[in-house]
Amino acid sequence: MRTFTSMLLGIVVAAFAASATAGELTIATVNNGHMIEMQKLTDRFEADHPGITVNWVTLEEGILRQRVTTDITTKGGQFDVMTIGMYEAPIWGERGWLEELVFDDEYNVDDILPAMRGGLSANGKLYAAPFYGESSMIMYRKDLVEAAGMTMPDNPTWGHVADVAAALHDPDAGTYGICLRGKPGWGDNMAFITTMANSFGARWFDENWMPQLDSAAWHHAVSFYVDLLNNYGPPGSSANSFNEILALFNEGRCGMWIDATIAASFISDPGQSKVADSVAFAQSPVAVTSRGANWLWAWALAVPAGTQQAEDAKKFIRWATSQAYIELVAEVNGWGAVPTGTRQSTYDNSNFQDAAIFADAELKAILSANPSNSTQEPTPYTGVQFAAIPEFQAIGIAVGQQMSAALAGNVSVAEALEASQIAADREMQKAGYY
Repeated sequence: MRTFTSMLLGIVVAAFAASATAGELTIATVNNGHMIEMQKLTDRFEADHPGITVNWVTLEEGILRQRVTTDITTKGGQFDVMTIGMYEAPIWGERGWLEELVFDDEYNVDDILPAMRGGLSANGKLYAAPFYGESSMIMYRKDLVEAAGMTMPDNPTWGHVADVAAALHDPDAGTYGICLRGKPGWGDNMAFITTMANSFGARWFDENWMPQLDSAAWHHAVSFYVDLLNNYGPPGSSANSFNEILALFNEGRCGMWIDATIAASFISDPGQSKVADSVAFAQSPVAVTSRGANWLWAWALAVPAGTQQAEDAKKFIRWATSQAYIELVAEVNGWGAVPTGTRQSTYDNSNFQDAAIFADAELKAILSANPSNSTQEPTPYTGVQFAAIPEFQAIGIAVGQQMSAALAGNVSVAEALEASQIAADREMQKAGYY
C-alpha cells in the first residue's frame, strides 16, 4: 500500500515532468528543401512566441509516413505537429485523430487555393494547413531540346516525350534523356506511376471495388514506364526518389524530369542549379486521356488529437502556413524561393511572378487536377495519385515494391502486376469490400 508521502512524491514528480515539457513542440517533418528552410527560420517563431521552443524530427518521405501513421494509430504521443498530406488528413480527421484547425480572420483561410483547402478537409472542417502544395509537370532542358532539333509542346503525348528522351539521351556525356521516380512507396514511385497509368486509361478499382491492376491499361502504362527508364534513364533508377533526381537535374544530368511542381523553384535557382538558366516547363504527358495525368498534393501541418500542446501547436501552424511566413521567406531568400501552391495571393503578387518563371505552369497544373474525376472510366474513390481509403496505404506500398522490382529487372512487368493484383485483392477482401 502506498504511503501518503510516496503518493505526494509521485504527484510532484509528475507535475515536474509536465512542466518540463510545457511549451516544447516536437514536430515531425519531411526532409524536403522548403521544410528544411522552415527549420532555419524557427528562431523567428520562437522570438515572437516566448515560452515556446521547437524540436524537429526530420525524416525521409517514406519513413516519415510510417512514423506518423504508427504514432497516430497507436496514440503514441511522440509528436505535437505532424507533416501529413491529402491522403491522411480527411481520413484521420473524420476518425477524430486530428484537431480541427480554426484560424482568425487575419489568417485568411479563403486565400488558400480551394483544391488545397478541400483536400485537407472532411465534412467541411479543416484538419491540416498546407505548408506547400503541388501538382506534377514536365521540367526540361530547353537548350538540349533545341540542340537536338526537337520541340516540347505545352500538352505533349507520352509518345512525344519518349521521342524527346531518345534525342536527349547521351550517357557518354553524362546526360540522361529522362529521370523519373523508381523508389518504392505509395507516395513515391506509385504517385508518379498512378498518374501515368491514369493517362493510359487505367484505374485502381472498378465501381465494385475490384482491383484492376491486371488490366490492359496497367500493362501498357507500366511496360512503357519500364522501357522508357531502362532505355533513356540513369542507372539505378529503381532507387531514385525526389531528392536523388533533384540532385541529378541540378548537376545537368537529366534532360527531362516529370515530378512535383515544387521542384521548379529549386532547379530554377542559380544558387542550387547549374542549369537554372536553361530550364522550361510543360504540362504532364497524356496517352489516351488527360484525366488524372498530373497529381494533386500538399505537404501540410496537423495537430494529433490528444497532444498536451494543442494550442501552442496551432500557433506554430498558423505562423508557418500564413501569408506573413511566405513574405518572410521572400525577405530572407527572395520571391523565387517561397513555398508555393497554397495561396492565391502568392500568384497574384507581381514580385513572385517576376521571380518565378514556373508560376503560370505550376498554377495551371494545380488547377487542372481533379480528385473527383481522375480516371477515364468511373471509380468509387476520390484522389488522383491515390485512392482515398484507409486500405490504400498498404496496397500502394505492396504495389510500389513490385513496380520497383520490375524496373530493376528482378521480375517481369506481367509478374509484377499479377502479384500486385493478388496483394490488392487480399487487402480489399480482408477489409470487407466484397
